[in-house]
Amino acid sequence: MLSFRLIKAAQEDSISSQFDSKSRISLDSNNTNSIVIMKVAALSLLFGSAAAFAPATKGPTSTSLNEWSKSPRALPFGSAPPTLDGSLPGDAGFDPIGFSTAPFASFNNPIYQEGNFMTDLEWLREAELTHGRIAQLAVVGFIWPALFGTFPGNENFGGADAYSYTNPLEAITKVPELAIYQIVGGMAWVEFQRVIRIKEQGKNRVVGDIGIGYPGGWNPFNLNYSPEEYADKQLQEIKHCRLAMIAAFGLICQNYNSGTDVVSQLAPAFAAPEYAAKAGYFLPQGI
Repeated sequence: MLSFRLIKAAQEDSISSQFDSKSRISLDSNNTNSIVIMKVAALSLLFGSAAAFAPATKGPTSTSLNEWSKSPRALPFGSAPPTLDGSLPGDAGFDPIGFSTAPFASFNNPIYQEGNFMTDLEWLREAELTHGRIAQLAVVGFIWPALFGTFPGNENFGGADAYSYTNPLEAITKVPELAIYQIVGGMAWVEFQRVIRIKEQGKNRVVGDIGIGYPGGWNPFNLNYSPEEYADKQLQEIKHCRLAMIAAFGLICQNYNSGTDVVSQLAPAFAAPEYAAKAGYFLPQGI
């Protein structure tokens, strides 16, 4: 019985020794693998760092983003595409999205003529001027009725008070339909004349020319500017157009949210209180 216990103990010691040996081998193997992985990672980082400071290879570029190296004059940071070279009045290099680099002149344009048409940048300026001029008329239309009065109505044409509404968004629903058709017809005629001039002038297009006030057009005020004065007037116009587009958007939002015209809403802010009209009395009543 004693000998059997001794044999069993010897076998357990042997098995324990083998298990410890295998565990040590496994741990040594894991440690070795970890060390190898760490060395490979370290070498990769070293090679990556060295590549970052290596001189760049010179070759052809396939994207226009690599050419955006000119700092815009509109902002103290960022970059501007090479198409904005300052040749157009009001060009301050502001084009963060890159509209000026896209082929807009030929995109879905039925009047486009290959080799005899405006450049993409001039086509965008044409649209900017058109929208800006409409916005200037819209700003005047928002302010004028409440500030200076409206046109008289007619009992036989929409009613006596058809034009008495100073809220523009409300007024457009109250005027006779023929008045709306008259506005649309006038705008369509001006736009048609502009398209005719675009096709006739081709690549020599005077951007924004609608035959009024420009050289060679209808000039009822006999305007005669020097090239420097004409460039200055073009700069003034594009600045007014941009400001008017922002103003028209703000006026529409104001009118939609307040339900009244901008003059009626701002007028109380400029009205003097009753006590201010009393000579020598500068304190609110009750003090």
